[in-house]
Amino acid sequence: MKTSFDFEKRLLGYGLMTAEILYRLPDHPKLLQSFLWQTEDQAPKFPELTRFLVFWEREIEGRIHSVRVAHQTLISPVDFRYADGEIVVH
Repeated sequence: MKTSFDFEKRLLGYGLMTAEILYRLPDHPKLLQSFLWQTEDQAPKFPELTRFLVFWEREIEGRIHSVRVAHQTLISPVDFRYADGEIVVH
C-alpha cells in the first residue's frame, strides 16, 4: 500500500508554517502593511518561504521590512512524564 505524498512530507519534518511579512507601501514608504502567508514548510531552512521571498523581491514593489515565522510540526514524538509520587488504594 502506497502512502500519500502529504504523509511522507510530514515524516520528513514538514509542518504548518505561518509567516507575517511587514512591508513598506511603494507610494507611502513610512507606512507598514502586514501580509500573512501559510504553507507547509520544513524548518529550520524553510525552502518554501525562501522561494516565496525571492519571488516577492523580484515581482512585488513593496519593500520587505521584516518577516516573523511560526512553525509547528504536524507529527511529533509522544510526550510523557513519569509521575513523582505514590498512590495508595485501600
